[in-house]
Amino acid sequence: SQQKIFKAGDTNQDGQLDFEEFMQYLKDHEKKMKLAFKSLDKNNDGKIEASEVVQSLKILGISISEKQAEKILQSIDADGTMTVDWNEWRDHFMFNPATDIEEIIRYWKHSTVLDIGDSLTVPDEFTEEEKKTGQWWKQLLAGGVAGAVSRTGTAPLDRLKVMMQVHGSKSNKMNIASGFKQMLKEGGVRSLWRGNGVNVVKIAPETAIKFWAYEQYKKILTKDDGKLGTVERFVSGSLAGATAQTSIYPMEVLKTRLAVGKTGQYSGMFDCAKKILKREGVKAFYKGYIPNILGIIPYAGIDLAVYELLKSTWLEHYASSSANPGVFVLLGCGTVSSTCGQLASYPLALVRTRMQAQASVEGAPQLNMVGLFQRIIAVEGIRGLYRGIAPNFMKVLPAVSISYVVYEKMKQNLGIA
Repeated sequence: SQQKIFKAGDTNQDGQLDFEEFMQYLKDHEKKMKLAFKSLDKNNDGKIEASEVVQSLKILGISISEKQAEKILQSIDADGTMTVDWNEWRDHFMFNPATDIEEIIRYWKHSTVLDIGDSLTVPDEFTEEEKKTGQWWKQLLAGGVAGAVSRTGTAPLDRLKVMMQVHGSKSNKMNIASGFKQMLKEGGVRSLWRGNGVNVVKIAPETAIKFWAYEQYKKILTKDDGKLGTVERFVSGSLAGATAQTSIYPMEVLKTRLAVGKTGQYSGMFDCAKKILKREGVKAFYKGYIPNILGIIPYAGIDLAVYELLKSTWLEHYASSSANPGVFVLLGCGTVSSTCGQLASYPLALVRTRMQAQASVEGAPQLNMVGLFQRIIAVEGIRGLYRGIAPNFMKVLPAVSISYVVYEKMKQNLGIA
């Protein structure tokens, strides 16, 4: 077990356990042990009795006799009282790294399962084990398929959002009902999914580039002692997001153009790309790039901060019986944090969409980012920066639910535990 401690503590894998690493290990480890202790101490008297051990194991589906439970306690019980208090518990487990307590961290991994359409979150962390066994690509594949299904399921709301961002104004009172009516009248039911093809196709390259870039940035930013703090993680995540967005940005422009396009204007994504290239040149494919990249910072920052806050609140107040928050808590935390991130970066997203669509909206002046912001605020006030936010938030719950269900099904099919 000494080797296990050594491995768990030696975070920079230099084969030596320095003092700082050791302290960090103790701190992290103590938190997890406190949770384990609390979850066993059913009557909250600060001591673990044999009956509580029996009860806890029963919940896990293991039945043992009171006698066997006493044996377990004897091995931990230093002062012979036949109960184990926190100090005895800590001294016993401090140097026995409980490998399954690592699960606590695994539960709370900020999950890429949640696809709310704007996936700018920090990419998933994969353990060395997952990389060796090839679990990581299965997880990414399952996440990608889940994203494709959830985007397709919520595509009509997404197209409505884009239409409202581009055409909605004080004079053009486009709301959810009138927006749908207009789209149906103009192009029939099929037109509600216009632009969804590109939106689905871009999942694969975006995920792959983001994952690869994240690993690279982590290597560059890792401190000399091999540690990756929250800040480094946030920076590498944001840079990875920016790298991926930059590579696939022309697809973003295509998606917007197709979504605001009229029936028969483009026969498909390649036709759309050809026409933009011919009429406006390569530059058109990077319209709105600056507000897009700027939007990553508030989005990812707030998303991460809110997630961490919700996580620590849950662990402090509600983690009485187990450190596993369960599916609904995790989905809830992820959804709330993503939604807060979107709220913060929405005006930038709106300006980005307007800039992407500008040339295709007849008679619209071609403004830059600052000019557009000024014009929207002058003409429509602050509310103008939040056009289309209603359908955007309406799609959050269905998107999360669909992607979660599909992800679970995919995991079963691919044999991921």
